[in-house]
Amino acid sequence: MSIKDEIKKVRDNVYEIPGTHDKKMRASGRFYIADEYIDELEEGAIEQIINVACLPGVQRYSIGLPDIHFGYGFPIGGVAAFNLRNGIVSPGGVGFDINCGVRLIRSNLTMDDIEEHLDELTEKLFKNIPSGVGSKGKIRLEKNEINDVLDYGAEWAVKNGYGWDEDLEVLEENGRMVDADSSIVSDKAKKRGIPQLGSLGSGNHFLEIQIVDEIYNEEVAKVFGLEKGMIVIMIHTGSRGCGHQICSDYLRIMDKAYKNYKIDISDRQLACAPLNSKEAQNYIQAMAAAANYAWANRQMITHWIRETFEDVLGKSAKDMEMDIVYDVAHNIAKMETHKVYNREQEVLVHRKGATRAFGPGREEVPEKYREVGQPVLIPGTMGTASYILHGTETAMEETFGSTAHGAGRILSRSKAKKDYDADEITQDLESKGIKIKATSKHVIEEEAPGAYKDVDSVVRVSDSTGIAKLVAKVKPLSVCKG
Repeated sequence: MSIKDEIKKVRDNVYEIPGTHDKKMRASGRFYIADEYIDELEEGAIEQIINVACLPGVQRYSIGLPDIHFGYGFPIGGVAAFNLRNGIVSPGGVGFDINCGVRLIRSNLTMDDIEEHLDELTEKLFKNIPSGVGSKGKIRLEKNEINDVLDYGAEWAVKNGYGWDEDLEVLEENGRMVDADSSIVSDKAKKRGIPQLGSLGSGNHFLEIQIVDEIYNEEVAKVFGLEKGMIVIMIHTGSRGCGHQICSDYLRIMDKAYKNYKIDISDRQLACAPLNSKEAQNYIQAMAAAANYAWANRQMITHWIRETFEDVLGKSAKDMEMDIVYDVAHNIAKMETHKVYNREQEVLVHRKGATRAFGPGREEVPEKYREVGQPVLIPGTMGTASYILHGTETAMEETFGSTAHGAGRILSRSKAKKDYDADEITQDLESKGIKIKATSKHVIEEEAPGAYKDVDSVVRVSDSTGIAKLVAKVKPLSVCKG
């Protein structure tokens, strides 16, 4: 029997599966994954699925997501929930870029309002919002101020003039995880975070001016404040070097912890500690601090986007109705209540390269969206469309209220640089009416649309399985990349 057939057996509640070291291991969880996606999984991701299913206390491992590929720790696109009695927490189930997330800002502008200003907007956004590897923000925090950022997140940013009070109402967790504790974050992580606050970073992170191209659900789009032809701005970035360092710090701690607690794992990338242990609780609080940093980071970027539009268009951001639609996290672990085996349980949900998609009625969803479910933001790749969906009851039942987070890579960065030419990509984008501004030609080559999966297919799968339903499609007009 093939390994993929074994995966199907596990999904169908047959728990004995072969481990990755030719030994039998008992999986404690169940899978949610369609047959057609199993056939598309990379071998490395399959091994990770098996390994995660065998971790202590896993309630169910949800792979109802079309963007599953190999990554550090958990497979990217995976969601796992661990019970409180005998579960664990694993930094590999969150990843290095803690709270890498997406924010969407709407406006009352149309193409007619910005067309002749698009070049200037692109240039000034690129200047006002630093991007690239090691990029530094426009402000310089004092040493003690980084603690407030880590403890209070977007609340700190708004209190210090970087945004509006109502912004916080439409951020996941209202832009602050209250469990955060800056005192257990290393000095090295703080030093990396101090100069980078308010910067975009590199890799697949971006800032785009977009236009709402299609509306699939008029009723929900109206609730979200979206109309066809509307100009919107999308931000995709995370916790920068601060979050990366926090993950690195706790991977070292967990590498010792799982041995001390005699936890049997097949891969050191899944290093973990029991939920009730000091190591686990410290990691959860430090991870929350990194998540807060990311929300503060996106909040400050939002402020400078509004200032840039005000400067170029000569109108106030309030008059242009530059309100945040939503802000959603990708790489995070949070305590949530879900129905598991027909019983409500509190579990620690790890989302690695997955995004929350809570359905109607959940109190965690902003009140104005609660009847239709939370906005789900799935970004595309450079030059491709992005999508807004809404959470569903199906996601609550099948995937711990989760869906895909975007289109994963199919080419390494080095391979992409060999296969693509920056000038050709730029010309192709310009022929489609898309302006591109990047820190280097290598960035354009590494982030070539062909280096990623087809986001249209990824979104169609989320929609067809019902774990998030389509609301609107947005197309890029200009792209700023680091």
